[in-house]
Amino acid sequence: MTFDLIVKGGLLPDGRQADIAISKGRIAAVEPGIAADAREVIDATGKLVSPPLIDCHFHMDATLSYGTPRVNASGTLLEGISLWGELKRLQSRDAIVARALDYCRQAMGKGVLAIRSHVDVTDPAFRTVEALLEVRDAIKGKMDLQLVAFPQDGWLRAPGAEAQVIRALDAGVDIVGGIPHFERTMADGAAAVRAACRLAAERGLMVDLHCDETDDPQSRHIETLAAETIAFGLQGRVAGSHLTSMHSMDNYYVSKLIPLIAEAQVAAIANPLINITLQGRSDTYPKRRGMTRVPELMAGGVLVAFGQDCVMDPWYPLGSGDMLDVAHMGLHIALMTGTEQMRRCFHMVTDAPAQVMALDFGLRPGARGSLVVLDCATPIDALRLRPARLSVISDGAVVARTTPASTEAARFG
Repeated sequence: MTFDLIVKGGLLPDGRQADIAISKGRIAAVEPGIAADAREVIDATGKLVSPPLIDCHFHMDATLSYGTPRVNASGTLLEGISLWGELKRLQSRDAIVARALDYCRQAMGKGVLAIRSHVDVTDPAFRTVEALLEVRDAIKGKMDLQLVAFPQDGWLRAPGAEAQVIRALDAGVDIVGGIPHFERTMADGAAAVRAACRLAAERGLMVDLHCDETDDPQSRHIETLAAETIAFGLQGRVAGSHLTSMHSMDNYYVSKLIPLIAEAQVAAIANPLINITLQGRSDTYPKRRGMTRVPELMAGGVLVAFGQDCVMDPWYPLGSGDMLDVAHMGLHIALMTGTEQMRRCFHMVTDAPAQVMALDFGLRPGARGSLVVLDCATPIDALRLRPARLSVISDGAVVARTTPASTEAARFG
């Protein structure tokens, strides 16, 4: 038998050494010493071979726009939202498409083969939605792009926002979004959660809400989201993104909340780079870290993944599209420096987001033939070094290659 591609001698994240054969876009075999011909062979001897890196929380309609029309002088979440309100009225559809495609190429070179992007639907001109639908079509076959209908200005707070969400879903957007903590009252926030879950249940869709992205411990919309998930039978199809208010909540309340989230099978998506930057801005000292309770959620049986959230946009002036940077920051904020904990952080930018997004990725026969060869030996080294992605393979086709830089330093003595 002749395979389309064989990756030879790679080290898998669990430490095994194996060849991986791909045929017709799917993994056909994962075993040592595959003795067969292939149209292309990649020598990965001694290198880490991983499932694709995945970003399950991003804002592609704003990416790479930093400085337009001005920078976020205060660095706060609310100024970022205000600045985005200015930008979305100014930017053209073509500008959104060009920036998004530029970013996708950068991310793909970093081994990212799937992104879930929230797209602001509250612009009456609908430029953001139309642009990202065009981008999704343009990158199809190389990267997966899931789009979330996101009413940035509030489901109830922004006039006509619910109609715009429905309009976006009718146009082909994949997932129901929301931002309950940005509504004018807690009651409106709860109503927005209920409306989003009802709409998703009616249409058989997934839900991903910006939920409790605040330092206010009384912002408890994740509780409502979990309860409504159960009420509408959406278990396993819902994610709560950010959940930063949990960082400030009373421990006893959290001890009841986490089992509810686990029972509802609601996934939690933390965004370490942005959570550590935007939260705690009103604190003096000590300053809160802001990121949600990642180790505790995991210990309670909740599926947890990391997202990039922002790259060079109204909320964040940095970022490179590298999910290893995200996991590296996440393990520091969450104090997850134990050996198994660090391995779990690698899992939170590979297998966990694949599960959140219901993607058939993984290093197993029958899975999609998508993987990354990294210039290191272990997942922990990947987090420590953020090494070159030597080969990035999407559904059996090589879509990016990197030749590592070579450094020669003087000897001592």
